[in-house]
Amino acid sequence: MKFPKPYSLKQIADLIDCQFVGDDNYPVLGMNEIHVVEPGDIVFVDHPKYYDKALHSAATIVLINKEVECPKGKALLVSDDPFRDFNKLTDYFKPFVASEASIASSAKIGRHTIIQPNCFIGNNVVIGDNCVIHANVSIYDDTVIGDNVTIHSGCILGANAFYYKKRTEGYDRLKSGGRVVLEDNVDLGASCTIDRGVTADTRIKAGSKIDNQVQIGHDTIIGEKCLIASQVGIAGCVIIEDEVTIWGQVGVTSGITIGAKAVISAKAGVSKSLEGGKSYFGIPADDFRSKYKEIASIRKIPEILEKLNNQDKT
Repeated sequence: MKFPKPYSLKQIADLIDCQFVGDDNYPVLGMNEIHVVEPGDIVFVDHPKYYDKALHSAATIVLINKEVECPKGKALLVSDDPFRDFNKLTDYFKPFVASEASIASSAKIGRHTIIQPNCFIGNNVVIGDNCVIHANVSIYDDTVIGDNVTIHSGCILGANAFYYKKRTEGYDRLKSGGRVVLEDNVDLGASCTIDRGVTADTRIKAGSKIDNQVQIGHDTIIGEKCLIASQVGIAGCVIIEDEVTIWGQVGVTSGITIGAKAVISAKAGVSKSLEGGKSYFGIPADDFRSKYKEIASIRKIPEILEKLNNQDKT
């Protein structure tokens, strides 16, 4: 998330009432999660295990819960609760604004685009030309949709990221200020749900086709011309490269990459990054050759046990 204008380090510290290390006028340009940070961004960290990763990331301002040695050329915001203060900044720069109509006055809808009855189109939504949005679709604030996109009934674009911090009183949600972006020629089947990014974009690239009842988590990037079948669940921060095929009921864990032109068979559980150009199945998912060897080995277990029992008898 980029701020509408540059802020100084002191201005940001004043907003969240915290101490800072660095020049008062050190420029702050935005805020982002660690996997998408750029110079000028704030990143937050609240556990010593991740201090080094945050301090040596591309971010140049680190919101941290302990004053540590600051890397050269960077600045610190020292807070007793970075998670809370990151949320404060999201509220300040991207506050929730209630819509006053089913189709917000700030929404921009392209030529020859059809919006069927009972749809909700939020603030600052942009929809391109020649799209069809079927009945009972909800498109939350700031979503961007390209040309020639079809969205079937019951889809929800832009719900909050499923991202919580456990506290003694319960779970505290990390607030979402990012967007959903659908590029040109994307099709969404009925009742798909696509969560917005925490600070950046959840993006479906051009030409990808998604079946009914698919869940796509925050900040996930799906490449061009992918095919994703019904009831697939994809967690947050996943990168799916171009022309990947994922069949029904596959589950994909967070933070991994699936290489271009991979094919994942139905009901697979993807728990690690997968190389492109191969076919995978099983739980955990592995390529066909390795998985069939594993199955063949498992089938030999009764035979091996029988031989061992016979040896014991003799």
